[in-house]
Amino acid sequence: MTIYTVGAYGSTEAEFFDKLRKHEIDVFCDIRARRGVRGAEYAFANAARLEARLRDLNIAYRAVKELATPEEIRQLQAKADAAMNVGQRQREQLSSGFVEAYQSDVLDGFDLATFVQQLEDSGAERVALFCVEKSPAACHRSLVADRIHKQFGLPVIHL
Repeated sequence: MTIYTVGAYGSTEAEFFDKLRKHEIDVFCDIRARRGVRGAEYAFANAARLEARLRDLNIAYRAVKELATPEEIRQLQAKADAAMNVGQRQREQLSSGFVEAYQSDVLDGFDLATFVQQLEDSGAERVALFCVEKSPAACHRSLVADRIHKQFGLPVIHL
């Protein structure tokens, strides 16, 4: 099984779904807290439209809320972004405070072994972890993927 990460920002609707098709994604894990995106250009990433399109592509959709970033940790990043004078869509990396809080408060308490086993049991071969940020280094999906790689040795590809 291979783990992919993908964000919506910076891609058109066609580009986004082309990435999934090109890499033959078979399971799409939405790890957002809010399953919507502001802006008409990203309407394709809003839950109902996204799920319908994935269904058309025969890609299984899973909302994994337990891996979403809690509000208080999102606020740590928002403060760091403000201090650096960058917006969420322009951010290139996560703050150390965010990384530490997400790892200790979310990842350390999440049963990754069961998550990976369930994916394997379902026959998943190419699993995408999805959130909105363009750069994987600016998003918690990279932290999840890195932990999976370290614990289970699964390859990770950032789209």
